[in-house]
Amino acid sequence: MSAQRFAVGGPSLSLGALRAIARGGVELALDPQARSRIDASARLVERIAAGADAVYGVNTGIGKLALKRIAPGELAHLQRNIVLSHAAGVGPLLDAATVRLTLALKAASFAQGFSGVRAGVVETLIECHNRGLLPCIPAKGSVGASGDLAPLAHLAAALIGEGEATLGGRRMAAADALATIGLEPLVLGPKEGIALINGTQISTALALRGLFAIEDVFAAAVVAGALSVDAAAGSDTPFDVRVHAVRGHAEQAEVAAHYRGLLAGSRIRESHRVGDDRVQDPYCLRCQPQVMGACLAQIRHAAGVLAAEANGVSDNPLVFADAGELLSGGNFHAEPVALVADQLAVAVAEIGAMSERRTALLIDASISRLPAFLVAESGLNSGFMLAQVTAAALASENKQLAHPASVDSIPTSANQEDFVSMATHAARRLGDMAANAAAIVGIEWLAAAQGVDLRAPLATSPTLAQAHAELRKRVRFYDRDRLFAPDIAAARELVASGWAHGLVGGLTPSNA
Repeated sequence: MSAQRFAVGGPSLSLGALRAIARGGVELALDPQARSRIDASARLVERIAAGADAVYGVNTGIGKLALKRIAPGELAHLQRNIVLSHAAGVGPLLDAATVRLTLALKAASFAQGFSGVRAGVVETLIECHNRGLLPCIPAKGSVGASGDLAPLAHLAAALIGEGEATLGGRRMAAADALATIGLEPLVLGPKEGIALINGTQISTALALRGLFAIEDVFAAAVVAGALSVDAAAGSDTPFDVRVHAVRGHAEQAEVAAHYRGLLAGSRIRESHRVGDDRVQDPYCLRCQPQVMGACLAQIRHAAGVLAAEANGVSDNPLVFADAGELLSGGNFHAEPVALVADQLAVAVAEIGAMSERRTALLIDASISRLPAFLVAESGLNSGFMLAQVTAAALASENKQLAHPASVDSIPTSANQEDFVSMATHAARRLGDMAANAAAIVGIEWLAAAQGVDLRAPLATSPTLAQAHAELRKRVRFYDRDRLFAPDIAAARELVASGWAHGLVGGLTPSNA
C-alpha cells in the first residue's frame, strides 16, 4: 500500500491529515502553486537586503540587538550565528511524532510565501520529513515567544549540518545524516535563519500531539464509562434525550446519545428496571454526559484553534511581496496555543478524575453490589484494591499538572521580549497527562469488564460486548491475585490505540 500524500502550500492541512503525519508513513510534497509565492517573497528579501534601509533580522541583530546594523558582507554569517547561538535547549529529546509534525508545520508555513525563504529551504524540510531525517531537539528552553526559538534553532542547526539528527532510529551527526540521504547542508540566505527559528511550530506540534492523545482517551472513557454503568447495574435514565434537550448544550446531548446507543439492548439493565430500591446513581455514573460533554466542547474549541495555528504563518518579520513590504509584528506569540493547551489540560484531568471515581465505585461492594474489590475470596485476594490506588495517584498527579501555564510570564532578551506565553510547556505537559489518563481509563475498563463478567449469566449490550471482548483479547478474567501491572499496561495500550473511536465514531475533531 502506498503512503498517504499531502501537499503543503495548497489547501489547509486538516486535523485528520495532521494526525496521520504524527503517526508516520506519510509523504509530503510542495504544492506547485506555492512555488511562485515563495520565489516572489525570497526575491523581495534579496532586494531589501541589498538596500540601505534597516530591516529587522535581515540586516540587523535580533531581540534587544535590533539596533545593531550588520554589514552587507556579514549577512549570511548573521543568519548562521542566529541559529547556532539560539540552539540552547536542554532536557530530553522531543519524540519522533512531534518532530515530524514540526517539519511539516514549518514547511507548510513557509510554503504560503510570507516568510522570504527560498524554495530550497522548504524542499529540504519536506525531504527530511519524507526520508525520516529527524533533527534532535531538546524539549525544554522555549517560553513561547518570540516563537519557539531554542527548539526550532536545533531543528535549523541540523539543516545546516550542525548538531545531531536521527535517521532510521539511529542518532548521528546531522552532517552525516544529510549526507546519507544525499542532501547538502543548507547555506542560509538573508532572513532564512530567523525565519527557521521563529514561529510557534514546536508548541503547536506538541499541542496537536496532546490533542490526538486526549481524543483517544476521551473516546475510551465514554466506552468504559458506559460499561461501568452496566457493571454497577446502573440506570440509563440519566441519558434520556429529554434530560439533555432542556439544558441546551449540544455536546452534552451528543454524548448522551452515544451512552444510550452503547447501552441499548443490555440484559443487565433490563434485569433491574423494575423493583430496584436505588433511586439515583452516584454522579460519576449519572452525570457523565454533563462532564464529558463539557470536556468535548473544550476539545473541539482547542482543535479549531490548533488547526488554524497549524495552517497559519507565525514568523517575523512577514514578507508581503505584492506590496513590496516587510512588516514586523507579533504572530510568533503563542498565546492562542497556550490558552487552549491549558483548556485541554483541565479537560483531560477531569476525564481521568471521573474515570477513577467509577473504578472506586465498582470496587466498593456497598455501592456496586459486586464482590469486594471485584474478586472472589476477598481477603485472601486483594483484587482491584491497588489498581484503584494507582488510578487515584495518576488522577491527583494530573490535577497538579492542570494548573494553567498561560497565566505565567517572565521577561526575556533584556526586557525587549517582556510578555511571553509559556505555550511550549503548556503543550508539552499534555503528553504526560494523556498517558496518565490512558492508564486511569484502562484501569476502569479492566474493572468494568470484571464487573460485567461477575454479572453473568446476564449480558451487557451487544455494542459494549465488543469493548469487553476487545479487552479480553489482551487480559483474561481476574479470578485470583496475580501480577497486576501487565494487565494495566495492556489496557492502557488499548486506550491509547484509539480503538474506542470505532464505537463512538465522529465525536472527536480529528476523527470526525
